[in-house]
Amino acid sequence: MTRHIRDAVATDHDAVLALNNSATPHVNALSEVKFAWLVEHAEHFRVCEDEAGLAGFVLTLRSGLKYWSENYQWFSARYDDFLYLDRVVVADRIRGQGVGRAIYHDLQTLIGAQWPRIVLEVNLRPANPASSAFHEHVGFRHVGIREHADGREAVTMMERAT
Repeated sequence: MTRHIRDAVATDHDAVLALNNSATPHVNALSEVKFAWLVEHAEHFRVCEDEAGLAGFVLTLRSGLKYWSENYQWFSARYDDFLYLDRVVVADRIRGQGVGRAIYHDLQTLIGAQWPRIVLEVNLRPANPASSAFHEHVGFRHVGIREHADGREAVTMMERAT
C-alpha cells in the first residue's frame, strides 16, 4: 500500500478534525475554534494518506506558547525549549500497519536536531497501553505523571532527546 506524508492544507481540515474527534479518549475532542487555534500555531501539521484517503496526522507545537493544555503547561514549567507532540492520530482502518512509525520517522527527518527534546503524554487513566508501548519502542522515556484535577484521569509524561 502506498503512503504519502505531506504538509496539511486547508482542504484537509474537515477530515482531520473528524479523525481527531473519533479518537477520543486517546486524544481530546476539539471544537472547530480550538482546532483552528492549533492549526494556526502548529510548528508541524502533517497528514499521511493512502489510496483510501486520510490514514493519520501529526500536529506539533513549539515551546513558549499560551496554550490552554494543562499537559503542555506541565512541560512548560519544567523545560525552556521543547517540541510538543500535541497529537498523533492513526485511522482505525489502518492501525498497526506502520502508519505511526512512518509519521514519526517523517517528523524526525523534518526536525533533525532542531529541538533538544520532543515531549508528549499518554493516557494512564483511561489506559492506552498500545500508545505507551509504541512510544517506549521509538525511544521515549517516562519523566512524570500528571493527575487530572478530577482524579479520574491521569497521563504519563514522556520525552525523547533529539
